[in-house]
Amino acid sequence: MSDEQFWQQADEHLIRYGTQWTPRIIERGAGSYVHDSDGRKILDFTSGQMSAVLGHAHPDVVRAVSEAVSTLDHLYSGMLSRPVVDLAARLSATMPEQLSRTMLLTTGAEANEAAIKMAKLVTGRYEVVSFDRSWHGMTSGAAAATYSAGRAGYGPTIPGNLTLATPNAYRSIFRHADGSHDWRAELEYGFGLIDQASAGSLAACIVEPILSSGGIIEMPVGYLARLRELCDERGMLLILDEAQTGLGRTGTMYAFERDGVTPDILTLSKTLGGGLPVATVTTSAAIEEQAHERGFLFFTTHVSDPLAASVALTVLGVVQRDGLAERAGVLGKQLNARLTGLQDEHEVVGDVRGRGLLQGIELVLDRETKEPADALGNAVTRACLDRGLHLNIVQMRGMGGIFRLAPPLTASEAEIDEGIDILDDALAAVLAQGA
Repeated sequence: MSDEQFWQQADEHLIRYGTQWTPRIIERGAGSYVHDSDGRKILDFTSGQMSAVLGHAHPDVVRAVSEAVSTLDHLYSGMLSRPVVDLAARLSATMPEQLSRTMLLTTGAEANEAAIKMAKLVTGRYEVVSFDRSWHGMTSGAAAATYSAGRAGYGPTIPGNLTLATPNAYRSIFRHADGSHDWRAELEYGFGLIDQASAGSLAACIVEPILSSGGIIEMPVGYLARLRELCDERGMLLILDEAQTGLGRTGTMYAFERDGVTPDILTLSKTLGGGLPVATVTTSAAIEEQAHERGFLFFTTHVSDPLAASVALTVLGVVQRDGLAERAGVLGKQLNARLTGLQDEHEVVGDVRGRGLLQGIELVLDRETKEPADALGNAVTRACLDRGLHLNIVQMRGMGGIFRLAPPLTASEAEIDEGIDILDDALAAVLAQGA
């Protein structure tokens, strides 16, 4: 099939789901690169969909999938296999003691759906709080807690969802006298509004430690601890969605470790599968037992699938064996230094933020006004791809100048430099053309 026929069939037979297709036909992936139908090598600075922490076609994952498919890949959902129980025990050993019970699913939306349902059942309440730039998934409950996109045109969402201002240090209107971000006042004010809007049935708060689709927005140090206190005061459960920050990407196994705050429920997905569909919900024995007593139901076709468990065990094992969390911290410092260098060199780079190997830059038309640079972001993205680098801009209006950079944890120092060299060259070229 020619490339022309490929795109014609894509236009005729595919349902579009919210993005424009990248104008390359991808044939294979290996390590930090994917290769297109013309034989061009493209450095993948998104790790697939922010997921492939071990890069593409990692030999341990290939081996695990091959063995699982040939022996035991899927079971009746009421049956258990050794990989599922092994994974639950291995995950528990990486977390604070109280996070001891796990359910194995497939996608991040599904995991967040289960976590929200569990929180509602255990608390006997129904209201859920999330950030105004949140992205927790496209299923009904997760979508109702998602505010960055996808709310218009679908009718009423599940009732009881309330929003909290994202602690965006670069753009927040809450400021100390010296101009620094007053996140504490912002958080307290936000919960004041939540208390006014609440029907008295606050069940849970679900947040990402670093909002990725929301523009690489990191909670300030101290924020998560105060959020935990505010939830406890209201009898709410704290759910942390670590789909993109878990499994070492931020320099620790889990992003919440930096703050010393343990959630009531933790969801993992993307990174846990290393690019394959795996997700988990982990909580305490007390919460799990209470949910079970009240009849918690989340009986799906692929719950506790042995293939997913085998993949997750392999990814977790490689991250631990090869010290990839620590490596992400080291590479993250290199990445941050290079991005800060871009900020010094290019006036349009307004902000650099993130942690470990999940970082971003925000392009602006003017540093004083911070006017968003959507068109510039799109032009730079195209220029990067032409030069052999795939990175991602946030797709929402007014955020198209925010780049998300999430190289694999297995990337080399040379590949980090290669990617930023290409980004630097693309920025310079686009600016020289007056875009």
